[in-house]
Amino acid sequence: MTDRRGVLAGLAAMPVLYAARAAAEEPFGTVRRLDPELDRIVAPGASIRRLASGFRWAEGPVWVPGENGLLFTDPPANTVHRWSEAKGVEVFLRPSGLQTPVPTSIREPGLNGLALDAGGALIGADSGSRVIVRIDLKSRKRTTLADRFEGKRFNSPNDVCVAKSGAIYFTDPSYGLAEGDDSPLRELAFCGLYRLSPEGRVDLLDRSHRRPNGVALSPDERTLYLSLSDETQPEVLAYALGADGMPRESRRFLDLKARLDEGRPGLPDGIKVGASGHVFATGPGGVHVCTAEARVLGVIETGKAIANCSIGRGGKSLFLTSSDSLAVVPLLRS
Repeated sequence: MTDRRGVLAGLAAMPVLYAARAAAEEPFGTVRRLDPELDRIVAPGASIRRLASGFRWAEGPVWVPGENGLLFTDPPANTVHRWSEAKGVEVFLRPSGLQTPVPTSIREPGLNGLALDAGGALIGADSGSRVIVRIDLKSRKRTTLADRFEGKRFNSPNDVCVAKSGAIYFTDPSYGLAEGDDSPLRELAFCGLYRLSPEGRVDLLDRSHRRPNGVALSPDERTLYLSLSDETQPEVLAYALGADGMPRESRRFLDLKARLDEGRPGLPDGIKVGASGHVFATGPGGVHVCTAEARVLGVIETGKAIANCSIGRGGKSLFLTSSDSLAVVPLLRS
C-alpha cells in the first residue's frame, strides 16, 4: 500500500461505514501494449471493467476458489469485502482488523494484504492490530500468528504471501500509524521484511528499506519479490532464496523512477506472480506486466493509483484494487 498521507488526510472526515456502489461493469482505463508478447497474456481488445466503487481505499485482493469469489480489504474503513458474480460486493468482515474503538493514533485500523494458506484459511496483515493473523473463513475465528520481533511490537504489517511449506513472508512499514515513521507507538526503529516459519519463528530478512510493501513468490519459490513504495527508490527487488527459504542475495528487478517522474499516479505497491512466472507489479501508472527476466510487456492503467491486484478464476482474470474502485481485466494466461 502506498504512502498516501495527503489522500487519507482528505478522507479523514468521511464516515467509516458506507455502501459501496455497483458500477454496472463500466469500462475503466486502458491496456497499454509495449511488447507483442503481451497479446499472449491479455487479448488484443480486452477492456478493464469497473465492478464497484465507493471504497475509502481498496486493497489486498485474494481469489478464494472454494467460494468462487474475491475477498479484498479497505484498511481505513476496517472492512473486508467479498465480490462474486452472483451477488456483487457485500461486507464479509467488519471490523476486519482492530477489534476495539479506533484511536486517533491509528490511521488504518483494518486488514491490508491477504493470502490463503494450504488449508484455505485467510492469512492477513493486520495493520490496525499490528499483527499477522489467520482467520477461518467459515467461523471467522481469529488466531494471532505473530505480533513481535525480539520482544518489540511490529509497526503496521502491510502485505503477506505464503510458501508451500507454510512459511509466511510479510512486510512491516509504518503506513498504518497516524504519524507514520514519527509515531510514538513505534517500538522498532526500522521497517522490515520478515519470514514467519511454520514453527512460529520470526526471522528478519531485510531492514534496509524505508518503504517495504508488496511481497510475492515465484512459482518455483526460488525468488521473492519485494515492492518499495519509496518515492526516492520506486523499485521492485528480487531476492534469490535458498532451499531453507532464506535470501542469499538481492537485485533490482524493476526501476520505476522514470514513470514516477512522468507524474503517473501511484507507487510500487502490491505484486503478484502468475503460474507461468509473469510478474504483475503495481507502480506509477498501473500494473506493469513483466516477464521473469524483467521485460515490461505492457501496463494496465485505470487512470488512478492501483494499490494491488490478484489473479483469479483459474488464471483467467486479473482483479485490480484501484483507489476507490474494484476492477477486472480478462487474461489469456498468467
